[in-house]
Amino acid sequence: MKQFLIAFALSAAVVAPAMADQALAQSKNCMACHAVDKKLVGPAFKDVAAKYAGQKDATDKLAAKVIKGGSGVWGPVPMPANPQVNEADAKKLVAWILTQK
Repeated sequence: MKQFLIAFALSAAVVAPAMADQALAQSKNCMACHAVDKKLVGPAFKDVAAKYAGQKDATDKLAAKVIKGGSGVWGPVPMPANPQVNEADAKKLVAWILTQK
């Protein structure tokens, strides 16, 4: 029983942050155009993570795009600016996105 409780506590600690960041993405309307594992209007988050894997400046670069918008990287459809996302939330969202596989 003790092992079960320890395993449950550890799994909750791992799942909770991931769900919290997905909840943040949903609350900031990111999920209206993006999904974790498939292209919608914008690229899948796992594709973004793969494209920017290993780039040291990825978090800052992508956080700026979340806030200001961008175009031309993923095709002709521009990503609009998202003024409801502040810099701290943008970095938190991008950090989560970059962990998607």
